Amino acid sequence: MKNLKQMTVGEIVAEDYRASQVFRSKGLDFCCGGGKSLEDACSSKNIDIEQVVEELSLLQHTISAEPNYNEWGLDFLVDYIEQNHHRFVRKMLPEIYFYAEKVAGRHGVNHPELLEIVSVVRELGAELDDHLTKEETGVFPAIKELVRNHEKIQIGQNTMETLEDEHETAGELMARIEKLTNGFTPPEGACASYQILFKNLEAFSADLHKHVHLENNILFPKALALENRIN
Repeated sequence: MKNLKQMTVGEIVAEDYRASQVFRSKGLDFCCGGGKSLEDACSSKNIDIEQVVEELSLLQHTISAEPNYNEWGLDFLVDYIEQNHHRFVRKMLPEIYFYAEKVAGRHGVNHPELLEIVSVVRELGAELDDHLTKEETGVFPAIKELVRNHEKIQIGQNTMETLEDEHETAGELMARIEKLTNGFTPPEGACASYQILFKNLEAFSADLHKHVHLENNILFPKALALENRIN
């Protein structure tokens, strides 16, 4: 195994998803920024890499409840992403938008950031709706064909890069929402709807990070490697 410092943050999380908790606590991006080495990622944010390595090493002495997604077959991983993360997005976005409009309508005068949250949620929803459809009707079926029938199907580096660019756009929108909500922290005395909105946004953010990680750091690189071997 490579030295942790030289591994990319994406590789480290692919080996043990619990590492994502360490990276998240340090403000390190393991999804769209998963291609950076741990050394470079820490250096860019002036983070003590030795402390990060120590925290990551401690994970080896505890049992993980998370499955090792890196060991799954690609066709199984595709089904898992669709049935869990894609369904979650489609279920939660309408609810989030409902509460965002409701809370902004009641409290937008005193908290104008709520109006911007409504706008960003709408933009995020449109971005993800198009993105999920593109994956489900194109890339995902092609990956399954590669795995199950070893068909000579061209998915292509450009297609994967386009999807990763869309992931980055979604991540940036989510980061804007996190900033607007002060880290998903409702103001003191916030009503029930206010609190539900922020809890839903926080859950959506966590799910999106995992969703993007599974695709950027595991599914897409392995699918391209398989495509190159077959073709």
